[in-house]
Amino acid sequence: MTELFEPTGEHDWRIAGTATGLLAAFNAAGVLTSSDVHVATRLGALGGEDDERVLLAVALTVRAVRRGSVCLDLGTVRAVAPDLDWPEEWPIERSPLVAAGAVRWERGLLYLDRYHRLETQVHDDLADRLALAPPPVDEARLAAALAKVRGGHFSAEQEAAVVAAAHRRTTILTGGPGTGKTTTVARLLAVLADQAGGGLSIALAAPTGKAATRLQEAVVTELDAVATAWPEARGLVGRVDGLTLHRLLGWRPDNATRFRHDRANRLKYDVVVVDESSMVELTMMGRLLEALRPESRLVLVGDPRQLTSVGAGAVLSDLVAGYAGRADSPVAALTENFRSEQDIKALAEALRDGDADDVLAVLRTPSEQVSFVEVEDEAAIEAALRPDSVAAARAVWEAAVAEDPAAALDELDRYRLLCAHREGPFGVRRWNHLVERWLAEEVGVEAHQVVGDQWYVGRPLLVTSNHYALDVYNGETGVVVRRDGRARAFVAGSERLKEFAPGRLDAVETMHAMTIHKSQGSQADRVTVLLPEEGSRLLTRELFYTAVTRARTHVRVVGSEAAVRAAVATRAQRATGLPQRLAGS
Repeated sequence: MTELFEPTGEHDWRIAGTATGLLAAFNAAGVLTSSDVHVATRLGALGGEDDERVLLAVALTVRAVRRGSVCLDLGTVRAVAPDLDWPEEWPIERSPLVAAGAVRWERGLLYLDRYHRLETQVHDDLADRLALAPPPVDEARLAAALAKVRGGHFSAEQEAAVVAAAHRRTTILTGGPGTGKTTTVARLLAVLADQAGGGLSIALAAPTGKAATRLQEAVVTELDAVATAWPEARGLVGRVDGLTLHRLLGWRPDNATRFRHDRANRLKYDVVVVDESSMVELTMMGRLLEALRPESRLVLVGDPRQLTSVGAGAVLSDLVAGYAGRADSPVAALTENFRSEQDIKALAEALRDGDADDVLAVLRTPSEQVSFVEVEDEAAIEAALRPDSVAAARAVWEAAVAEDPAAALDELDRYRLLCAHREGPFGVRRWNHLVERWLAEEVGVEAHQVVGDQWYVGRPLLVTSNHYALDVYNGETGVVVRRDGRARAFVAGSERLKEFAPGRLDAVETMHAMTIHKSQGSQADRVTVLLPEEGSRLLTRELFYTAVTRARTHVRVVGSEAAVRAAVATRAQRATGLPQRLAGS
């Protein structure tokens, strides 16, 4: 498993020089940053705690939250740096910080107060939802509706998930790529709308704009398919809009963690579906649960084996683990894969099973869907990546020069180069620059524009933050296109292309390459995964699995056998107490 903390060079020596004892030693070793030390010492001063063992534990807890954990597991923390001089005991229980509620000590886990309150709130809200009386169901009408939606790829497993969800206010629908999660959601919405006789208010939400757009498009497509056998279904469901979670909850410019909708101002929707739930951090899940009306239905959809959220928590996997074995579990797991790309499916399954030999065997078996380029030195990697990267960039550029933004965006979704890192030889920044240089060297390409102009025609764009005034959201993609002799930026929205003067878009990045984290919620026909060296702290099985499952028809892995083995062997671990709370409910 990957360490909770890993040595880092980001600490600030100006503050570290004022620390002493354990805090100074752990800072010097690169385990703690100066900000971790500062928070711990400041909290200790305010709370009357001067025991350096407690202050070290608090600093480690601050670091844990920064690394994505909700709390600190003191039982495993020594593995971070075994050679350091760790305390023999941790006198946490008798600390004045615990007595004052500044930190919380529970089940061997140390929390900052805010995250303890968030975790208990999420648990309590879910427990309250499960304790409610189930919604009324007209069984005869349900049976008739199920008979109408059975056409196409709709397995007995999917039907069972729909039936279970129809009888619940909370459903957690899990499954890997190709298991038909969206197919199940669309048919569930048709069944629920039929139960209500139409008029349901439905929200389709996701953590990013791109994921919300994909969810809306997929659900609408599936509802159109249902309508071939059940023409009334589309009208019963009515309009469904794809929204980011921030937009759903009502973003407030004066508060980054609070929204317009909360317990005092509940959401109006009868049904809320949240896709890519593995990306939802603990804070956002708490805000969502407190904004839902008790009688509304919540459907969380996702793959718990994917990368977890950027923020603290691993809520989806926590829910699956915590509800396992409970008679009232709201989890419905889909396992049957309907996609024809059997080799991509086999690679994903080998990664889920955690067998490096099986993963390498799939990668090395000749296939039209999976390929493995075993290289390590930079020159060989460049030679392997250049042809496809240039061909993809040129196809986008040609459509953009031809003033066809829709075609340019279509080309953008045909190929994706994914990297683990942002910086360094295996990072996105370097590969974006390389692809731009290679594109400029192509015959017929306006090289001076590609190299010297930030807003060159054909530049692929990735939106990196929400801009509500412009109706542009994090994760959406775009292209700079020539239009009437000028460069214009087109961003793909849920229902239309949005056109802007380039200067209006400030929170965008070039997207010839993108990080695997940023790729969540999106897919491409062909994907190249550039694995970093085996020593990379980001190299985990979840990262590799997420990258592989972005591909629709072909995935190519570029890297070494050692990197593959390191990825398979390393699990992302986040300390959290939510599974234990749920299991004990």
